[in-house]
This record gives sequence, C-alpha cells and structure tokens, in this order.
Amino acid sequence: MFDLDKWQEILGTIKKNKLRTLLTGFSVAWGIFMLMVLLGAGNGLSNGVSSNFEGNARNAIWIWSRETSMPYQGYKVGRAIQFTMDDYDAIKKMENIDKISARYWIGDRIYSFGNEYGTYNTQSCHPDYLGIENLIISQGRFLNDIDLEHERKVMVIGEDIRKALFKDTDPIGQFIKVGSVPFKIIGVYTEKDPREGTRQGLIPISTAQRLFNAGNRIHNLALTTTDISKSESEKIEKNIKNDIARRHKFDPEDERAIGLYNSLKDYVQTMNIFSAINMFVWLIGIGTLIAGIVGVSNIMLIVVKERTKEIGIRKALGATPGSIIGLILLESILITAAAGYIGMFLGISLMEGINFAMEAQTQTQVGASGDQGEIRMFMNPTVDLRIAISAMLLLVAAGAFAGYMPAKRAASIRPIEALHDE
Repeated sequence: MFDLDKWQEILGTIKKNKLRTLLTGFSVAWGIFMLMVLLGAGNGLSNGVSSNFEGNARNAIWIWSRETSMPYQGYKVGRAIQFTMDDYDAIKKMENIDKISARYWIGDRIYSFGNEYGTYNTQSCHPDYLGIENLIISQGRFLNDIDLEHERKVMVIGEDIRKALFKDTDPIGQFIKVGSVPFKIIGVYTEKDPREGTRQGLIPISTAQRLFNAGNRIHNLALTTTDISKSESEKIEKNIKNDIARRHKFDPEDERAIGLYNSLKDYVQTMNIFSAINMFVWLIGIGTLIAGIVGVSNIMLIVVKERTKEIGIRKALGATPGSIIGLILLESILITAAAGYIGMFLGISLMEGINFAMEAQTQTQVGASGDQGEIRMFMNPTVDLRIAISAMLLLVAAGAFAGYMPAKRAASIRPIEALHDE
C-alpha cells in the first residue's frame, strides 16, 4: 500500500541535504552514463568491422592460381599453375562443401544497347555464385544449370549497368552487345553491401569457355562450406591445397603456388577480438557503477548516523525494525533509480545523436560523390535497449543492497542508545 507520509519524509530528507544528494546521484548517473557510452562505442566498432564482411558469405573460401617458388620432382621454380574444370569437379566432391563456382575472367568489354554504351567488367561463373557473393536479384533471375548445359548466351547485369544503358527501359529479354557478341539479359543484381559496386556482367562459364576459346581452363574458384568450426574450415583448406598440389605437381608446402583466402578465419578472429573488447567495456562500466554504488552506501551510513536520535525516538514510539529498514532502503533506491535513469537516458541519447549525425554525413557524401566504396570501421554506435534496461535494473538492485547494510544497522540500534547519541 502506498504510504504518502513515508514518501514525503524521504523527499523532505533529500531536500534538506540537496548538495549531498546531488553529488551522490551524480556518481551513480555518471557510472551508467559511461557504461552506455562505452557499450555504444563497442557496438559501433563491432558493427563497422562486421559490415565489411557483408558483401560475401562469411564461410567463403577463394582459391586462385599463381607461380611456384620451390622446385618439385624435376619441375623448375616459376612455373605458372593453370586451374581447369577438373579442379572444380574434384573440390566439389569434398566433404563439407556447400556451394562452389569456378570463374573465368573475360575482362573489360564495351557494352552497348541502342545508342548507349560503356566499358564494364565481364566474368563467367556457376549458378552457386549467387549465394557465395550474396547477390540480390532485383529483376528476372540468375543463371541456372540449363544455361550452363546448353551454353546459352545469357547475362545477368549489375544495377549500375542497367541504369547507364537501359535508363527507364525494362532490360529483361533485351539483347546487349558485349563487343560484337549479343547476350540476352535474364536478370539484374544488386549487392547487399553497396560498396561492392554493380558494374559487372555475369555469364555461364561454359558459354565463356566456348566463345572466348578458354577450353577447359578457369582462373579461380570460390566456394562456401557447411556450418562448420574454424578448425574444420582450416582442415578443408589443407585438403584443397594438397589435392591441387597433387594434380598440378607442386610442393604442398609451396606458399606461392596458389593463393587461398578463408573469410571464416578472418571473421572468427575479428569477432573474438571484439568479444574481448566488449568484456573489457563491461568491466570498466561495472567498475564505474560499483564506485557510484559505494558512494550511495557511504552516504546512507552518514544519513543513519545523523538520524540516530530520530530513529531511537521512532523505535521508542513502537516503530518496527522492518519499517526502519524500509525507510532507509526506499531512500537509497529512489536516489539510485532516479540518478540511474538520468544517466541511462543521457548516454543513450548521446549515442543516438552520434549515430544520426554519422548517417546524415554518409548520405551527404554519397549524394555528392556517389562513392560508397570506403571501408567503415565505425557505424551504428547505439545501445541495445534491453541491455540498457537490464543494466538499470541491476543498478537499482545494487542500490537496494547498498542501502541495506546501513538500514540494518539503523534497525539494530537500541532506543536508549540512540537517545543518548550526541
């Protein structure tokens, strides 16, 4: 039941000691304010670095050919390694391979449609390339197995090409010339990460090998794994390298014979770093909060000392230990909750303001230059509201605990001792 007299008494005590209450509240508010700022900054760093992985699958592996740097079985140093479709077929059969695509680069070609033309990059791939690169089909469809089987002259173009060459015309079903070769447009793609750019045309790899006299050759391979651990991914790396080394006759220990990049390793390592940073942030934030709570406890001890005689009179008039404890606890919780809410509100507001300013600046820069290609190391430095509320509840509970010991001491004072206190 709401006891108005008790609350009036608590508020009266707070008003009577404004400076002391203000300084105590400030220490609590500063603690949770700093926790919100540190959490927001940690999230901003984590979000910024994570965004750099959005353009591709996080469990992707890229393999490309280079030159040998070690002699092997009579072969000299400096021999160029040339991948073929046999490498694609062998790796595709390996365990824990989810998607895989061979790629053959055609390079820059002049694209023309009607009176519009421009120079764009052309490459060929398999249908699985859609999932490996996390492409989004905005119109039409992507390449499929039938396109590969029949070596169809079809193409999926990037959004930048569509805007430049087709304007307001629907590109699906239209024919575009790549050099002098016509290709039918079957789809338009965009990227999840706009920094990747969409100035590329994609055609079936079988078509490219026939039209551009590539034979069985490919330039590189891209694949994704199933849901496996970092150590299992590293094992796949080793198996791939050993298999390619056996087939192309070079030393498996030759680091320069082929290039291999495993995005899962980088992603796991990066996220581990940010997990450690988040732990450090929490330690600092909680330490700051504890300092504030200790301040509340010390102030409540002073309050009990100052009101010893008053507490003795209350007990002499029949006040129970529970009512004395409740009075001290309520004052402690009120100071902690009010100051904590102010600190939380200011901390969240600051991070939201920084996020708003950063987004506005990004939009202005993109609108002015159209360039979205820069790497962002800091973005969306906001605080999860659930975490903020949890921290607030933890703070109130700590405030209650901080006030409990002084309250228990007050309740244990004998009336005769309290009345003799000077």
